[in-house]
Amino acid sequence: MKSILEELYEGNIYPNELIISKDPEYRPLNKKISGMLAMWKKKLSEDEYNQLEKLLDLRSQSSLLEASQSFMYGFKLGALIMMEVLTGKDELVRG
Repeated sequence: MKSILEELYEGNIYPNELIISKDPEYRPLNKKISGMLAMWKKKLSEDEYNQLEKLLDLRSQSSLLEASQSFMYGFKLGALIMMEVLTGKDELVRG
C-alpha cells in the first residue's frame, strides 16, 4: 500500500472530485436545481437558455475557486493546529 504522499505525488488524489456533501439537504437541493433548469429551458428561447447556462457556468467556476481556497485554508489551519499539539506549545495542562 502506497503512502498518502506517494499517491499525492503520483497524482492519484483528487480532493475536489471526492468531496461530496453528506448533508441530507444536498441531494434534494440539486434535484430542485435540475427541476428549475428544466422549467427555464421550456420557458426561454434557445439563445436565452444558452446565456443562462453560461452564467451558471461562470458561477460554478467562482464556487470552485472559493472551495479551493477554503480547502487550502482549512488544511493549513489543521497543520498549524497539529504543529502546536506536537510541539507542546501552549500546553493545556498546567504543570
